[in-house]
Amino acid sequence: MLNLVLFGPPGAGKGTQAEFLIKSFGLIHLSTGDLLRSEIAAGTALGIEAKNFMDKGELVPDEVVIGMIKSKLDANKEAKGFIFDGFPRTVDQAKALDVLLNENGTPISGMLCLQVEKQELIDRLLSRGKVSGRSDDQNQSII
Repeated sequence: MLNLVLFGPPGAGKGTQAEFLIKSFGLIHLSTGDLLRSEIAAGTALGIEAKNFMDKGELVPDEVVIGMIKSKLDANKEAKGFIFDGFPRTVDQAKALDVLLNENGTPISGMLCLQVEKQELIDRLLSRGKVSGRSDDQNQSII
């Protein structure tokens, strides 16, 4: 099983690179942002819990995010591997992911760190904001 972590700031191209890896290796893309949105839309217990934090402007706790990752891993036992995008973000999340994957006998195979110059990141996010409708990508002071 091939398990890859994509690491880099917003706008570095993690999603773009994930698409190439998905096509090349048949991996499943696990983006924490996508997972949060889909769990909330589906009205799952984890989604409801995450929404409660997000509605208050708080970060979703590690145990909730890890629960969502575990749920997706359990639902895709026959997968060729996974691309972790936006996760782990902290040392505690990395340790939890290691434990989770090692319990399944499927450790991380590698990590790709995407580095992009600061001004290029700003330009990419502002450009993305024009088509995505995301307010956080449209305001340079937030970026």
